[in-house]
Amino acid sequence: MSHPAEFPEPTLVAVNGVELEVFEAGRENAGRPIVLCHGWPEHAFSWRHQVPALVAAGYHVIVPNQRGYGNSSRPTEVTGYDIEHLTGDLVALVDHYGYDDAAFVGHDWGAMVVWGLALLHPNRVTSLINLSLPYQERGETPWIELLEAMLGPDYYFVHFNRQPGVADAVLEENTHRFLRNLYRKNEPPRAPEPGMAMIDLARAETPRGEPLMSDRELAVFVSAFETSGFTGSINWYRNLDRNWRLLADVDPIIHQPALMIYGSRDVIPQSERLADFVPRVDVISLDCGHWIQEEMPEETNHAILTWLAQHGG
Repeated sequence: MSHPAEFPEPTLVAVNGVELEVFEAGRENAGRPIVLCHGWPEHAFSWRHQVPALVAAGYHVIVPNQRGYGNSSRPTEVTGYDIEHLTGDLVALVDHYGYDDAAFVGHDWGAMVVWGLALLHPNRVTSLINLSLPYQERGETPWIELLEAMLGPDYYFVHFNRQPGVADAVLEENTHRFLRNLYRKNEPPRAPEPGMAMIDLARAETPRGEPLMSDRELAVFVSAFETSGFTGSINWYRNLDRNWRLLADVDPIIHQPALMIYGSRDVIPQSERLADFVPRVDVISLDCGHWIQEEMPEETNHAILTWLAQHGG
C-alpha cells in the first residue's frame, strides 16, 4: 500500500539487531532531531499530520515503525519486545543518524516506550512529549497481576498475556473491521470493563462514532496489519510484567522537561501524581478522544511546537 504523497517514503534501517522501517523528513534541518513513536495498533503513518509542521518549524523528523509493526522486523521470541529492546531500538536509531540525543514524542504505547527511554537512557533524551498515556508508577505489584486483580481475566491486557494467540487470530481474521471500528472520534477505544473489548470490536458489524480518517488513510493501516499480523505488536503487552522487573532498580524520576497531552474524552485517566515522577512536566488537555494527534492535528501541532519553542527544542 503506497502512502499519500505528503508522507515520506520509507527506508529500512538496520539497528539493534533488527531492521526498522523509517519515515524521515527534514534532513536539511540536521542538528534538531525529533523522533515520533506510535502506539497500538498503529503505524508511523499516525503522525502524518505532524511531520510537515515539524519540518517547517526546522526539525529533522524521524518516524519509525517500531519492531513488530509494518515492514519492520518481527522477532519470534516474546522477550524480544521488552522495554530494553524497544528503547534500545530508539537509541540505536539516534546513533544511526549521528546524534547524541533527541527530542521524543510518543502516543499510547509509544508514550510508554518514551517514558521508559527517559528512565533507561536519560542522557539520550533532551525533552519528551507524550500523548494519552501518562507516566505509569511502578508500584509494588507487577502490572498484569494488578490489572487482573482490578479488572478480571477478560480485560484485554490480561487476556493477551493469559491466552496467547487467541486475540491475535481473531484480529487477523477481521483486520479491516477491527481497525475501522477502533479508529473513531470521541469514542473510548478500549473501555476498561470486564469483557474482551478488542475481540468485540473485531466482530462488531456496525461501528460507533464518526470515522477518524478517510478510507484511503485507513487502508494504509489495514494493509500494514494484513502484512505483519498482530502478534508482534501484542507481544509488547506480553512483556509488561517483565518490564516491571527490568525497571526495579532504575531511578523512577523523569528529570527532563516534559509535556503531557491528554484527550479529555479518552478512556485513559489523567494521572493525579504525574508531577511526583515528572517534576518538570507541563500538562495540556484537548477536547478529543484517544487518537489525539489524528483527531485534533492542528491543535496538537500548536501545542507541541509552542512547548518546544519554550523549552529550547
